[in-house]
Amino acid sequence: MEVKYCIIGAGPTGLGAAHRLRELGQESFLVLEKNAHPGGLSASFTDPAGFTWDLGGHVLFSHYPYFDRLVEDLLAGDFLEHQRESWVRAQGTWVPYPFQNNIRYLPPADRWECVRGLLPGRRPEGPPANFRDWIECVFGRGIADIFMLPYNFKVWATPPERMDFSWIGERVSVVDLEGVLKNILLERDDVGWGPNNTFRFPLRGGTGEIFRRLAARVEDKVRFGADVVRVDAAARSVTTADGEVVRYGTLLNTGPLDLLVRRWLADPEPELLEAAADLEHNGVHVSGLGFDSERRDSRCWMYFPGPETPFYRLTNFHNYSPHNPPGPGLAALMCETSFSEHKPEDLSGILARSEEGLAACGLLSPQERGAMRTRWQMHVDYGYPVPGLSRDRALAAIQPRLEARGLFSRGRFGGWKYEAGNMDHSVMQGVEWAERMVQDRPERTYTLEHHGHAR
Repeated sequence: MEVKYCIIGAGPTGLGAAHRLRELGQESFLVLEKNAHPGGLSASFTDPAGFTWDLGGHVLFSHYPYFDRLVEDLLAGDFLEHQRESWVRAQGTWVPYPFQNNIRYLPPADRWECVRGLLPGRRPEGPPANFRDWIECVFGRGIADIFMLPYNFKVWATPPERMDFSWIGERVSVVDLEGVLKNILLERDDVGWGPNNTFRFPLRGGTGEIFRRLAARVEDKVRFGADVVRVDAAARSVTTADGEVVRYGTLLNTGPLDLLVRRWLADPEPELLEAAADLEHNGVHVSGLGFDSERRDSRCWMYFPGPETPFYRLTNFHNYSPHNPPGPGLAALMCETSFSEHKPEDLSGILARSEEGLAACGLLSPQERGAMRTRWQMHVDYGYPVPGLSRDRALAAIQPRLEARGLFSRGRFGGWKYEAGNMDHSVMQGVEWAERMVQDRPERTYTLEHHGHAR
């Protein structure tokens, strides 16, 4: 088979590219997806008990009018709107998110440690060399030790000193001493920060419903169960595990960039292999517990920096849509635990440990544990692309070499830029790639420019 455009992966980026190609009048394209379903990391699953689960705590918010119009058209009103309510479990109590803006909820001694760390002369001066340094420079040792450092290690499964900080942007709310003291003394909550303080969620089918509907628009161009095993840039061909060869004019990869270079690409240059070895990532295990409960808990999600739970985040998934559990009077709790070589986890035991952690934090009563309807779990080996100290240098070495050979790599792991890896970013990376191919328009979401500081 021969096509003008071949796309690896039917996740948000691949489907965004395919949809935009069709909008632009292009029909010579094919999407190869190894799984039997679309959505990638934004897929959703319904377990035998009828509970719907996402691959993590996804919420729908956007920076792009095109993405907003697309989702509204796809869902046709079948969505709910929510005001974010999120909390942090720290020092045996609950603190509204963002933690650093609401430390008045901490016990007095911990509150003082956080304030003391922000006092003049207490924070390190000079340019930070890594993410750990940046945390201590911005937040001081109190906030760093109680929340920022342990939480970020639990999320990234990577020591913060091995990470850059140029990705921060709108991802982390910074803090100032005056604001902290004002919130404490006036007993004022500060919870509205961030781009996701309001969000949408599909009424039925979880986040994956968006991409099932998007895939349906290009279903004649999507081949499921097509696991790519070889990319020959010289011959401009892709080979799948079942032996099919697809010849292409231009290739868009949305799978993991390191796999493209180190496993699929025929005859990669030594420079490519060396750079790909510098790309780090973690994996994420998702545990779902569904049970009978009459609980009334308005929180959307909660963060857990401490060792009392294996998971870093818990989502009250029943609050996102009444159809996530298969009926009224049911609760659906979804836990996320990261793992890596720096943070190994016994995947076979995480579900039981998550249940114990929920009970220890008062989030799962003995009665609820006795009324369990379902226990669901799934893990993905590629959860978060880690912004390591060598990431930008690696991308600068890899991407131009690939593009010179007619290979483009975009998306959460195809582009390996966490700061441009939200659902909206990912779809728009595909959309903008298609516009670049057909209309010669410059991409705006995915660039190789350094942000924050030079390294």
